[in-house]
Amino acid sequence: QVQLVESGGGLVQPGGSLRLSCSASGLTFTDYQMGWFRQGPGGERELVATIDDSTHKTNYADFAKGRFTIWRDDVERKVDLQMSNLKPQDTAVYYCQARDSRAIGGVVYWGQGTQVTVSP
Repeated sequence: QVQLVESGGGLVQPGGSLRLSCSASGLTFTDYQMGWFRQGPGGERELVATIDDSTHKTNYADFAKGRFTIWRDDVERKVDLQMSNLKPQDTAVYYCQARDSRAIGGVVYWGQGTQVTVSP
């Protein structure tokens, strides 16, 4: 059974930082591209950042560039997202995603989400 468990969310003031972590189990971690997505109040789920399995190449949404950093630890089977200079518009539920990279349209798994609230 695949499980993605996020942690690290919470309440932070504007300009502050948070580090989210996602621990994976039940899958061959190195076969999966990992990513973070978010869904704000009343909004659609959107990409934050992804990191490839073999190359560890990263991809960021424009709003995340320069403020967020994604990395993965293939030994610990986790992917982290360091967020800095947070803004109120970053308030959202943040979801971890694992995408099987072995084939086009590979299976996708999601975590349960962790709330990030940026407010004075």
